[in-house]
Amino acid sequence: MDMNAIMRQAQNMQRQLAKKQKEVEEKEFVVTSNGGAITISIMGSKKVNSIVIDEDLLDDKDMLQDLLTVAINEAIKKVDDEMNKVMNEATGGMRMPGMF
Repeated sequence: MDMNAIMRQAQNMQRQLAKKQKEVEEKEFVVTSNGGAITISIMGSKKVNSIVIDEDLLDDKDMLQDLLTVAINEAIKKVDDEMNKVMNEATGGMRMPGMF
């Protein structure tokens, strides 16, 4: 195969991958935890937009801290899972050095 064709194909795949990554970064993910007691809105860039907490949780600081930790970690995992899915689709499951 022509080396220039391989390079063009790799550059095209890299552009498509960058476009998909940007789409995920601009996507909003919403996670609810503990039966809706906590709702977190996070962007694919992992910037938290908002956290909504049920008033009933405000009386128990320790439980609130634990639930927030779990909910934030779950939101980050959701973003990571989506990014991994996009990466696998774009690369056919092939590991790309230097990429996400």
